[in-house]
Amino acid sequence: MKIHQHWMVIPTVLALMLGGTGAAHGSNIELTPRFQPDPMVLNGTSGGDKSTPDCGNIAATPNYALKMSSDFQYLRFTLASSGQPTLLIQDPKGKRTCVSADSFSGGNIVSPGYWPQGTYLLYIGDRAGGHHSYTLSITQKPD
Repeated sequence: MKIHQHWMVIPTVLALMLGGTGAAHGSNIELTPRFQPDPMVLNGTSGGDKSTPDCGNIAATPNYALKMSSDFQYLRFTLASSGQPTLLIQDPKGKRTCVSADSFSGGNIVSPGYWPQGTYLLYIGDRAGGHHSYTLSITQKPD
């Protein structure tokens, strides 16, 4: 019986190590209509080791995976950070859109619009390759 107990430890440790790897790099968030609190406020550090031609440096894995259980007629993402922040959004079909602070004053990025259901991958990058604290707000309330 003791031999079997040791064999159970190895798969358990491997599962914990592999499971922890994804959690360290990003968060899975489920959005449903009328989510609370609104706005949802997320904090982290921008940038990463992966260089992209359109969005500067991002992490190898998304900062967030947003699973939307239904269509949203309106969602607004607002990113505030120092440096040269970028917000790379990959939609459920794989289309990537990069929004940068270059087009907005004060280092804030705003990306409003209609969002069909599905899973969206969000990368918070930095065009200059830096690492800066950021605040990402998600709301379903128009201005």
